Amino acid sequence: MRKEAEEQAAAQTARGKPKAALDEPALSVVAARLGRMNGDEQLLNGRVYGAEHDDPHPGPLPHRTYAELVGGPLDGLLLDIHGWRTEEVDDGVALSTELGRWPGGRALYDPRRGEPRTPGPGVSCRFYYSGDTP
Repeated sequence: MRKEAEEQAAAQTARGKPKAALDEPALSVVAARLGRMNGDEQLLNGRVYGAEHDDPHPGPLPHRTYAELVGGPLDGLLLDIHGWRTEEVDDGVALSTELGRWPGGRALYDPRRGEPRTPGPGVSCRFYYSGDTP
C-alpha cells in the first residue's frame, strides 16, 4: 500500500502538483485550503477589497473597521466599512468584480440578520455571498 502511495505521489510531482504523502494529514486547515486554491483565490485571501494588486501592504489597517466577505468570487477579502452607519451595513453591498458570473458585473453580499457585530476597529461582521448581477 505504501509503495502505491509513493507511486501516486511521484505521478503528481510529474504533473506539476506538489509532492505530499497521501496518508499524512495537511499541516493545517489553511495549508490544505491553499493547496486547492487557484492563483486568483490565493492572491485575494486576507486582502482588503479595492486595494491595488501591487500594494506592498494590502492587508487591513489596525485603526479601520472591516466586514469579512464569505463565499462567492471575493471570498476571504475584507471590506472597509469604517464610518458606515448601521443601516448601511444592514443593506449589504454590490461590489464590482471581474471574477463573478458576469465579468465587470457585481457580486452581492449581505450580513445575516441577528449575527453579532463587534464594535470598534478590526473585523466587525461578515457579509455572505448572495449572488451576482450584470
